[in-house]
Formats: sequence, C-alpha cells, structure tokens
Amino acid sequence: MKTNNKLNKTVTVNGMMAVTKSELEMDYVQFLPDNPSIGQTDAFCGRGLGRLLSNGSFEFTRTKRLRHKPEFKGDYASLSFGADGNDRVTFVVPNELRAQLPTILRKGICPIIKHLQKKGFSK
Repeated sequence: MKTNNKLNKTVTVNGMMAVTKSELEMDYVQFLPDNPSIGQTDAFCGRGLGRLLSNGSFEFTRTKRLRHKPEFKGDYASLSFGADGNDRVTFVVPNELRAQLPTILRKGICPIIKHLQKKGFSK
C-alpha cells in the first residue's frame, strides 16, 4: 500500500500584483513580493487553472498532466490506452518522408491491428 507523506504548507507573501492586458485578450499576471527571499516557496512550472477575481484575489490550481504509456511501438506508429478513457494511435513521421506517408500509414497500422488481435480485441 502506498502512502502519501506530502507536507501541506501555507505561505503568506505580501506584495504587489501587476496585471497586463495584451492585444490578444490574454492577461499576464505577475506577483512581485515586497521582501523577496530565496527558499520561501518551491518553484514550479506547470499547467493549471488560474483565477483573478474582481477583488484582486488570485488563485491557481495545478492540473495533473495525463501521460499515455505506449502499449505497442512500431517504426513510426504507437498505440496507447489513455487514463482518460481514450485510446490513441499516433504516427510520427519525419518531414523528409512526407511523400511516402500513405505507404507508411498502411504499413504502420498493420502491426497495431495484429497486436490488438493477439490481445483479443477483434477477430
């Protein structure tokens, strides 16, 4: 059994928030602390949902990135069963082989179909 021993900590930082409106209607939000000090919070770069409320409050909630580990990998194609309920067949072909793309697609899908048949998905 796995246990999660993460420490939840709340840090209060006083400062100024700068909100810049761009021509693309995207807001750029920057928080500038009054007394910056190294190690006050852990740095991170992630995706999520940020909300800037009309009273000046800002909150950011990170969302977990769903990664799809390939079930089968071929020369140019891979098959993965996603945690989000979607199955994916992905082709990655270099630009130099663009003229051969129809042939690569036909040849790449056949091993995936055989793999699925071995797993009992279809006859």
